[in-house]
Amino acid sequence: MRRPFLQLIGVCVVVLAVILLLKFTVTNQASSPAASADTPATKSSGLKTPWGEPDLQGIWTDEYQTPLQRPATYAGKEFFTDEERAALDAKRAAIELRPRADRGTERDVAGAYNQVYMSIKRTGRRTSLVVDPPEGKIPPMTPEIQKQMAAEREFRLALLQATTTCKNREPGCRGGKYGPPSPRREEAPPRYSTGNINRVDNPEDRSMSERCMAAVLPDFGGFRRIVQSPASVSIFYDVGQGQGWQRIIPVGGSSHLPSNIRQRFGDSRGRWEGETLVVDVTNFSPKADFMGSRENRHLVERWTRTGPNTLEYVVTIEDPSTWTKPWTVKQEYSMQSNEANRIYYEPRCHEGNFGMPAMLSGGRVKDKAFAQGRGPDPATLDNVKGMDAPEENTDPLGAQAQAQ
Repeated sequence: MRRPFLQLIGVCVVVLAVILLLKFTVTNQASSPAASADTPATKSSGLKTPWGEPDLQGIWTDEYQTPLQRPATYAGKEFFTDEERAALDAKRAAIELRPRADRGTERDVAGAYNQVYMSIKRTGRRTSLVVDPPEGKIPPMTPEIQKQMAAEREFRLALLQATTTCKNREPGCRGGKYGPPSPRREEAPPRYSTGNINRVDNPEDRSMSERCMAAVLPDFGGFRRIVQSPASVSIFYDVGQGQGWQRIIPVGGSSHLPSNIRQRFGDSRGRWEGETLVVDVTNFSPKADFMGSRENRHLVERWTRTGPNTLEYVVTIEDPSTWTKPWTVKQEYSMQSNEANRIYYEPRCHEGNFGMPAMLSGGRVKDKAFAQGRGPDPATLDNVKGMDAPEENTDPLGAQAQAQ
């Protein structure tokens, strides 16, 4: 009698232990990131401002290297495996970004920036920032913009027709390796130039980078510092070589500026959709170029705090005059230390602030020297190559870096 009773107690203990174990396992699974990845709770950090709006504040950056478009090598592949990421990281680390060539020459000095000034990010999970179209490629350009960009290229090439001086200095001699200089040297570009052209008569002959105006929206690099108030969201972009800029986004349903008022970074108007800040951006200036797109550019941005230290940024880019259809980019930002990364300085670009007057002044000195019978014809010099420095966070596996 006693033995069956003890057996019954034993069975009850085992059953109770199994019940407790299952309960503990279910609880752990519900609280683990893997189990909660698809639940609505992960769509928001739950953090709120004192006035009750989702809190996006902090210093943020994308810590990973992800190409804008998916390379052909990874066609049909949206995500890397951990092993592939480790292999790509090792490959990047072994490449010298800016190897010096012809040491001591003008070309060497023009390079200016070497490996010390460049930073290399780790490989990201996704094979492209472009998530729509699904193939990770920017849609084709329209025939109209292709024709316009071809005209701009033709204009720039025309100014590079002569790159050597005449052997003889006869009056009117302006010949060179590629024939006489183009008669178009005094013409204005087909549309407002944002890149270098082969002359230094005005600041507008130089690239936006040399003019300390390379910042553009949308921007997929650098750092962002977000500060909120009940009526607006302020974003400071620390990008490039100190070419930072400030952006104020009114939040609350106000209308866009009149269409005749155009701005370099467009006109931003925000609204809250649940936990997401949705920003509509229009009214770009025809002098603000993003991959060929200018005044007809339209952006819809979505900023969502997905965790205590994570922020998701999704932007849809539309310009019917530039691309055949809209396209979308997604980035995941990580919170940076507010103590170690305080941004209190004014945006600066000392290279351009000092370099631009010097380049223009140097151009006038060459003009004067040639008029006095000294030195080469300025029209035969190459003022394009080797001027712009590489961008920060350059990907050594990218096509541009491989070509250097």
